[in-house]
Amino acid sequence: MNETQLVLSQVPLFASLPQGELDHLAATLRAIEIAPDTILFHEGDCGDHCYVILAGQLQVIKSLGTADERLVGVRGPGEFIGEMSFMNLDGLRTASARAPGHARLLEMTRGDFEALLRRQPMLAYEMVRVLNERLDASHNEVLRDLQEKNRQLMQAYEELKAAQAQIVEKEKMERELQVAHNIQMSILPRRLPELAGFDFGALIVPMTAVGGDFYDFIPLDDNMLGIAVGDVSGHGVPAALFMALTVTLLRAEACRDCSPREVLRGVNRQLLNLNGEGMFVTVWYGVLNYATGDLTYVRAGHESPVLYTADGVLIEPSLDGSQLLGLFSDPPLVEQTVTLAPGSTLLLYTDGVTEAMDAQAEMFEEERLKAAVSAHRHQPAQVVCERVLERVTAHTGAVAQRDDMMLVCIQAK
Repeated sequence: MNETQLVLSQVPLFASLPQGELDHLAATLRAIEIAPDTILFHEGDCGDHCYVILAGQLQVIKSLGTADERLVGVRGPGEFIGEMSFMNLDGLRTASARAPGHARLLEMTRGDFEALLRRQPMLAYEMVRVLNERLDASHNEVLRDLQEKNRQLMQAYEELKAAQAQIVEKEKMERELQVAHNIQMSILPRRLPELAGFDFGALIVPMTAVGGDFYDFIPLDDNMLGIAVGDVSGHGVPAALFMALTVTLLRAEACRDCSPREVLRGVNRQLLNLNGEGMFVTVWYGVLNYATGDLTYVRAGHESPVLYTADGVLIEPSLDGSQLLGLFSDPPLVEQTVTLAPGSTLLLYTDGVTEAMDAQAEMFEEERLKAAVSAHRHQPAQVVCERVLERVTAHTGAVAQRDDMMLVCIQAK
């Protein structure tokens, strides 16, 4: 028995044929060689041949070359392919066949096939059995495919629901943060003071919707104005809440006959009683006598102000060793007094300004801040704040803001 006869005897469709019939088929069927990646036939072609695979494999493909292309089966040695066109009334191929590698086939014409059925009519039953097995396998494969697609669809649906919930939660949080921002901004002075002989400017830029920097102007009597700026540790909502608490305590403690040191000591006592999270705040608080121009202040761990005289001389207050509020029961607080003579400019700020970094991690620092104030000190106080912020923004470029920023400018006209 040669190789062709051996393969034919192993084809399920031909397993029941007598040896003489197998010898006849081996002698009459034409052997053909198929190169790799050859398309044996296309779906929709008119089918005049079927094939028995001697070696190699053939892929059965639906919708070949389209977005819906799908591999529906692989036929190997001993199996036949292309017989469905013999069963269809229109004689058309129901799928395409492609050889992924080298293959050797036996080619059977429609005439050969019909003559075989006439000689061996029982072969039709065997063909129906094989086709039924293939149909069952194809049905099971489609069912598994549908089940997998259904699983993927349910997974995508659950992920979509989760994403939708996240979007709703994000929008809710954004609305709440906007409300918190509006509330925080309402805590700050709605209008800058309007005092004869003085001009005021202020800017605040939170890192997020809400922040921990603040400024405040507290009228004390006809000639006295309390001025406060501060920077709470941390960022976001916790810092904003602690900021609101500090501003409220400052307003409650500030009075005409209280020195800046006494006011901040009172604020510190209250913060120690209310602070359970270990937060702290740096505060600069001063009292301006706008009849004389004298400004007495305490710097509780806060940055020293930048002060220029009318003729451009930089006045640098001495470092006093004062400490921040909210952590220690009796922090050292040292009062200092400066006189805002006509033409002088005072700038208060938080460290988010001087510590703003560019892409090379270089900070804006105090020297650039002083230069910016010096360059614009002849302009209105609000313009001074805006120009300083512009220089900070130009320095940082596209680098994201890393801290809250606050500027307050006071000018003696």
